[in-house]
Amino acid sequence: MVLATDDHDPVRPTDPFQDPELINPSNGVVTVWSDIGCPWASLALHTLRSRVLQRDVDVIIDHRAFPLELFNKRGTPKGIVDVEVTAIAGLVPALGWQPWSAPDWQYAVSTVPAMAAVQAAKALSVGGLRASDELDHALRQAFYVRGRSISVHSEILAAAEGCPSLYLPALESALEEGRGYATVFTHWRTAEALPVQGSPHIFVKDRYAEHNPGVDYHWTARPGEGFPRFEQYDESWADAVLDAVDA
Repeated sequence: MVLATDDHDPVRPTDPFQDPELINPSNGVVTVWSDIGCPWASLALHTLRSRVLQRDVDVIIDHRAFPLELFNKRGTPKGIVDVEVTAIAGLVPALGWQPWSAPDWQYAVSTVPAMAAVQAAKALSVGGLRASDELDHALRQAFYVRGRSISVHSEILAAAEGCPSLYLPALESALEEGRGYATVFTHWRTAEALPVQGSPHIFVKDRYAEHNPGVDYHWTARPGEGFPRFEQYDESWADAVLDAVDA
């Protein structure tokens, strides 16, 4: 943990689980660090949202950006995403995911614009955390189910149209002013400094922390050369998260 070096730098708590830059400390909130273009994160969020509906509890997800393309200094290769999608959708068909069917030149080369929109939606004028979560879900559905290029501004707005808690004119204005982008870069630097292991990493205060929960898989060779072998998926982790929220 890096502490402040002068009076102008914020002092972070020595316990990272008490750091609001890592975890939203509010009651009833689950903090999820992820990249929208990460299939494993989209699987985790599908499981969590499904379990919230089954248990009929009021839980809010605070999305924090873990921008893989900034960490890796390249766009996430389509070939890797394609085989991960195939492995995951084959084991969990309830996701409803489809192979990418649009021309390759329409593929989402960057997910930073989509993640920036999710952050911009947190503003109360746009809709707050609930609207942000609705937009995150809508963008993942657009990408994994309908094969839309969520790098494109118009596609982000099209996804936002179906979000009941989101005020679309306010989101349009926010995106035109570039809001949300700085937050994505701040999250990137925060994730480098704090114990965020990857996409997804899920936290509930100091009660729960797990990277890619419930997943048992391995690559048969290096990513890009082999295939992900998804052995099994234990969805009970979502109950542990909701139990932690209620504790």
